This record gives sequence, C-alpha cells and structure tokens, in this order.
Amino acid sequence: MNNSTNLAERARFGTFELNVRTGELVSIGTAPAEAGSAKALLREQPFQILRILVERQGQIVTRQEIRQILWPDDTVVEFDRSINVAMAILRKALADDADHPKYIETLARRGYRLIAPVDWQQNSTAAQDTLGSLAETLPRMEGPMGEREPRAPKHWGKAAVAAACAVILVVVGYMTWRHFRAAARSEKIMLAVLPFENLTGDPSKEYLADGLTEETISELGRLKPEQLGVIARTSVMGYKHKDTRMDQIGRDLSVQYVLENSLRESGNHIRLTSQLIQVKDQTHLWSKDYDYPAKDILAIEDDVAKTVAQEIRLRLTSRQQAELAQPHRVNPEAFDAYLQGYYFFERNTDKDTEMAAKYYERATQLDPSYALAWAGLSRVRKWQAMTGLIPTEEGYRLAREEVERALALNPNLAEAHTQMGRIKQQVDFDWAGADASYQRAVELEPGNPEVVRMAAASSKELGRFEEALPLARRAVDLDPLNAHSWESLGETEYFMGQLDEAAAHVRKALELNPDVWPGPIKLSQIYLMQGRPQDALPEIKRVRYEPSRVFLYAIAYYALDRKKESDAALSELITKYQQNTYLIAEVYAFRNQSDEAFEWLDRAYVQRNAGLISTKVDPLLKSLRHDPRYAALLKKLNLPS
Repeated sequence: MNNSTNLAERARFGTFELNVRTGELVSIGTAPAEAGSAKALLREQPFQILRILVERQGQIVTRQEIRQILWPDDTVVEFDRSINVAMAILRKALADDADHPKYIETLARRGYRLIAPVDWQQNSTAAQDTLGSLAETLPRMEGPMGEREPRAPKHWGKAAVAAACAVILVVVGYMTWRHFRAAARSEKIMLAVLPFENLTGDPSKEYLADGLTEETISELGRLKPEQLGVIARTSVMGYKHKDTRMDQIGRDLSVQYVLENSLRESGNHIRLTSQLIQVKDQTHLWSKDYDYPAKDILAIEDDVAKTVAQEIRLRLTSRQQAELAQPHRVNPEAFDAYLQGYYFFERNTDKDTEMAAKYYERATQLDPSYALAWAGLSRVRKWQAMTGLIPTEEGYRLAREEVERALALNPNLAEAHTQMGRIKQQVDFDWAGADASYQRAVELEPGNPEVVRMAAASSKELGRFEEALPLARRAVDLDPLNAHSWESLGETEYFMGQLDEAAAHVRKALELNPDVWPGPIKLSQIYLMQGRPQDALPEIKRVRYEPSRVFLYAIAYYALDRKKESDAALSELITKYQQNTYLIAEVYAFRNQSDEAFEWLDRAYVQRNAGLISTKVDPLLKSLRHDPRYAALLKKLNLPS
C-alpha cells in the first residue's frame, strides 16, 4: 500500500521535498520549503517513478511494475530504454549517482528502491483530491502484496480515516484477488539446499558432505523445473560453516523454502538428517532422519527428493516417480571416488586438477559403466590440455574419447552433452554441433545453471540474443550469488549494446568475486564502448593477464587520442604476445585499420584462436562489418552472416 493513503501531499527525503499531487520537486537544504527554495517541475514519467519510490520507501519497485504503471498494455514503446531515460532524468534532478547513491539504489535485474528516510508532511486540505487519486491509481500497482505494507497514520480526522479505509478495502480486495489468481496459475517455488553439515568428526569427509549437497541439488532440480527452482551449489556454498539467519538467506536468494542437512557416520552406517523450513515464518514443515549402510548412500538423495516433493506439493509424473523409485546401480566406491574428483576439480589449482584426474580415473576403473565419472574425466582432460598441463593434442583426444564414452553409456546425461558442446565449440569450431549439444543439455536439465549459462553463451555468439538473454537471466535466478552468472549476463548485454545494464551486472559480478573472469576486461570494454575511456583506465590496471592488459591500453589510449601511447602498446602486444592474434586484430579494427585487422584475423583462423568464436557479434569489430572480407570470414568460420 502506498503512503498517499495518509492524505499527506508532501514527502521530505534528504534535502528534497516532493509534492505528490503537483509533481513539484523542491531542494530544501536546511531551510523550510516555504522560504523560497529552488523548485523544479518534473516531467510526468520521472515524477511517477519518484512518487512510487517515495510511497514505498525502502522497498523494491520492479521495472515490470514501473512499466505497468506508466504505460497501458496497448502502448507501443521501447520500455527498457524509456525507463532508463526517465531514471537518468530523475537522478540528474536529485544530483544522485547510480554507483554511489544517496537516494535511489539500483538492484541489478530487480528494480530500484529509495534508501533515504521519508517524512510525510500533513496537509488536510488535499485529503479529497488524494483519495480520488488513490482510487484511480492503486489498482494499477500489481507488485507482491508484501511490498506494499501501509505506514502508521499521523493524527488524521476520524471521518477521513473511515473514508480512506473504505477505498483501501475495495482496492486491496481487488488487488488480492488478482494477485492470488495469477499466483495460482504461474507462481514458481524456489528452494535452497544448504550445504550438508559434516558432523562425522572427520574433516576428511568434507568431500562427502559437499558431494551430497551437489547431488541433492541436482536430484531436486530435475524433478519439476517449471514448478520448482533449486538454487545452485555456488550460491549456497557461501553459507557453509556460517550461522546465517533464515530470513537473511531468504532475502539473499529469493527463496520460499530452505532444506537444511547434516551428515553423521557410525561404523559402516550413515545418518542424514534433513529438515524443510518455510522462510516467511521459519516454520519446520518436515524433519526426518535417514539411516543407511554406506554402500546405499545414493538412495538417500532419492528419498529426500521424494519427501520434499510431497511437502511442497509437486505433482510428479509417473515417469519421474518411477525414476526416483529405481535404485542407482553405481559402485559405492566409484561414487566415493567421483565425489573426491569433483571436490578437487572445484578447488581450481594445478595440483588439485591433477588429483581430480586421478580420482575420476579411479571411479571409471571401479565402475566402467559410470557415465558421470567419464564426463568429469573428460572435462579435466580438456582443461589440462588447454592450460598446458598435458600435451594439447593428446589431451583433446582423450577428452573426446571420454565424453563419447559417457554419451554411449547414458545418452540423457546433461553434463556429457555440455562437455561435448565445449569440445565442438572450442576445439572443432563446430558452432552448430556445439549449439545442438548445449540445447539438448538444457532440455535434459533446465535447472542446472552451468548448463543454462553455456547454452546462453552459445546463442549469444551466434547472434541469437532473443534466446541468449532469457537464458542468461535464468542462470542468475538459479545461482544468484555466482559471479560467473552475473558476468555472463553482463557480457550478453554488452554484445547486445545494452551498455548501462551490462556495466551494472559486471560490477555486480566483481562485487561477488573480484577475480571473476573476465570481469575487469569486460568492464573496461563496456566503458570504452560507452565513450568513457578515462573510466576504463582504472579497470585496466586490475587486469592480471598481461596480454589482455596491453591490448586494452592500446584501444583505450587510441580512444583518448593518445596515439603514440596506443602505438607503443600495440607494438608491445605484437612483439611480446603475437600468439594473441585475435586481440591484435581487435585493436586494428578499433583503430579503423581494416587491412591489418583482416590480416591478423586470417592468422587467427590458421591458428584456430578461440577468440574467433565472437567474430559475428564483437562490437570491437564493428568497423569491418560492411567490408566484403567480413562476410567471407564468417562463411569460412561456418558462422551465420
């Protein structure tokens, strides 16, 4: 409910006062507004946005709500751009900074909120006008009911209160009916599986706790993805060994339910305790202990998945029920070795990668029919080949053989299709084949954020932005604390030319993980494409990979009209890092030197440089797109023109 129900027409926040009827914004400073302070009459759209933000101070106003309020359903307008323009006008009027806000905070992908306290100034003469405005405008605000709680009234007359309540009851009744009618049709349940707590007393069992977390998330995520969204492992692992309040977790991850788990061990038996908690009131809906012989550990996940599905009233198909009832026929020791391999690969060091390969190999030796272990081993081999830990040609050959083995054993394994997509895309330059593999993986496991992220990247590189953007957003929804998901979303928007959104989302990724790849590189490029080369320079300093840093200086200095420094950086790039053929081509293209750009693109093709994957959509190659050689290159690369 908005604050105009208190019949006040003036709202003070910070050094400003807004008249919610006339749209006048007054800069009051420390003096009273009546003393002749500076006034401005806001345009209609910025005024309406500010009015909503003031009325719901401290609460999120989504972009979708703004769209519904400002433009009727039959209005034809570029909504995102119009909202961005209105917000820019509003911030200018408030002398506010989006990066360091005093008044309006941007919440990436969600909306905006007013962070300054609001003091409503009583004005009884405006009562009837405000009531009329309330009756007219409130039904159009269709956000979640919990975001519109009324503020306490301030000394109103009893008759005015009664009249206001009558209007409010009608409006709330209408809104509640609409809200729950829509929710019954389309509301999606979101669940977080918190990390399994290792209560065995044995620190070496952390891999088992982490592995069970991952497997339980995967099992639940496959149940009914159109009804149940399960937050990914990356986002929940941040709560490991932390005593975070349940309501805070709910806000962080936007979930309605949380599954808590603990793991104990006694001899050859494992006890797993799970409890399902409803976040809004922190009630325990269900709690159960599971006791199993260690060799039957995989059955635990199935039982938990079935019980959770029952508790949150998911309607599983007969096929899904049959799959949960069917026992996993995996050698327990092989499963243990697989969990160890997964654990070490996630640690992301050369030594741990070597350990991961050994454990994955052991899993495939103990159970040659274990498709997931073969897919994991293929991924390690490819990574070792790319990073020079093993001979490149041999590593790629092994990776291909291992993923083909996985697919032969289980044609419906999403991880195997994703891994095949990586090989086809990054090794074979088979874009269509890679895209087909990624799309198949999403069909099989639409709740897996890594699978979704890879499919989004494939669609983006092929220029299918209408597919890429929803997939990238879905990956963020599934893994909201994963820096890679936010960076991938920002990168998609960068290629689409949505530079403001791209910058906000890459900055969000860097907040979550300052080392996220390629965060500072991409943010530098966004600033350059926005015409802000001076802002790009501090970001370039943060880039750790030397060739990329030199490349960025070459184009930033050119944009700053510091040609000698640009020439020097380009010369250094060619002299020291000439294997980075695609980066050199990008510099020449940015400098409008087409002949040199195509020369280095041809070298990149002979080299099979991985950067060529972006040739079709790369904004830095924009100057080449009308050259016949560009279309010929796309054809040679098997990319659609």
